[in-house]
Amino acid sequence: MGSDAELTRWVVHGERLVYDNRWIRLGLADVEIPGGERFEHHVVHLDRAAITVVLDEQDRVLLMWRHRFVFDRWGWELPGGLVENGEDPIVTAAREVEEETGYRPKNVRHLVSYQPMAGMVDAEHLLFVARGAELVGKPEGEVEADRIEWVPMAEIPGMIARGDIWTSGTLIGLLQAQVWLSGRGRG
Repeated sequence: MGSDAELTRWVVHGERLVYDNRWIRLGLADVEIPGGERFEHHVVHLDRAAITVVLDEQDRVLLMWRHRFVFDRWGWELPGGLVENGEDPIVTAAREVEEETGYRPKNVRHLVSYQPMAGMVDAEHLLFVARGAELVGKPEGEVEADRIEWVPMAEIPGMIARGDIWTSGTLIGLLQAQVWLSGRGRG
């Protein structure tokens, strides 16, 4: 990249753990910004998440209608969950689809990885796409969704515009799946 990249690079001198449990780790990083100023900056560490866009042969996507209590808001979401320690994320992706929807996805492959809140949160999201799924039972465990439906991809832009789809993993997954379908996904 050259020397221009070095002009804005922050130096991390260390990090101390402030809070830690199964779901979240909060740290204070000792950072130095260009120009020499040094201070502590909050850092949130979350486990990796695997999210799957499941498409059928008619280009419909498997979505769940869910309530998110933090925002007291409903919306359509893709199935997904946290990658367990030592678990291959592609296994997580398939497992979460089956647990949350009752469908076993076929032909699961990695689509894209991203950080949804890169400023001070480490929460890598791994997006997968699956072409086809088989209904193998009912969703397991806790109630994940009020409804599970196959929605035509052609309806997705309108759902996003209305605010029915609003979470980052679902937005990025569906938009990336549209790109995938228009290019190499038809095989």
